[in-house]
Amino acid sequence: MCGIAGIFSYSDEAPPVDTVELLRIRDRMVRRGPDGAGLWTAPNGRVALAHRRLAIIDLTAAGAQPMATANGRYHVVFSGEIYNYKELRSELERSGAIFRSNSDTEVLLQLYAQHHEGMCRRLRGMFALAIWDAKEQCLFLARDPFGIKPLYVHDDGRTVRFASQVKALLAGGAIPTEIESAGEVGYWIWGSVPEPWTIYKNILSLEPGFWPRLHRTGRRETAAFESIGNLLTAEHNDPPVNLRETLLDSVRHHLIADVPVGIFLSAGIDSSTLAAVAADLGSDLRTVTLGF
Repeated sequence: MCGIAGIFSYSDEAPPVDTVELLRIRDRMVRRGPDGAGLWTAPNGRVALAHRRLAIIDLTAAGAQPMATANGRYHVVFSGEIYNYKELRSELERSGAIFRSNSDTEVLLQLYAQHHEGMCRRLRGMFALAIWDAKEQCLFLARDPFGIKPLYVHDDGRTVRFASQVKALLAGGAIPTEIESAGEVGYWIWGSVPEPWTIYKNILSLEPGFWPRLHRTGRRETAAFESIGNLLTAEHNDPPVNLRETLLDSVRHHLIADVPVGIFLSAGIDSSTLAAVAADLGSDLRTVTLGF
């Protein structure tokens, strides 16, 4: 699951990053990442990244975050799992990339170094990520098209803060807790707060399938790289597929881990089917059912 966080003081009028604030944000997410914690601060003090780790792939220290390229240009924090990272790694190695770990996180670094925002369309998985480019002095964020992994952003016009949880951002102590009326009304109408709003003013959820990039000069870029609508349309227009083979392919990719894999059994058809398919693939499963 992991928890990511960061602060970027992009305006000359903004104070340098308060690492104590960032540590409060990071450690509010300890339940998301009980296996380790990391912090990186740029030499000029204008940007810092933090991470709480839930170790799934490459359990060694080589897989710890924030992670940097060998030349120090790119730094990344990442929550999620990239299911096709082995195929991407092989492709990158053929083009000359050298890896120091067996993690999917390092694949993101090398892929961004070669393709920048074009990286996003090549990822199969669930992710929320932040990459700092020291040469271009810009912060790049992205979230998977299905919105599986959360990422919340607050920008006061001088400093941008982001984290995997709203409560974590508030724990830093620098963000006002004024209520967002759109989020509140949405909650009472639909029973949940509609994205991109949250219950707090100026804390927004990064929309699924989007990437924004913020430069040190304050210049901003943003674009959608994928949407559920496009994915469903493409699926509808493709030739019919074998359902069993599709399930086998999906579950096979989800079983990639250096730790035991579990399945929640709800007594429904969907979870039972996933468990049966995983068993057919020879996985040593841990199944869990919750009762009240």
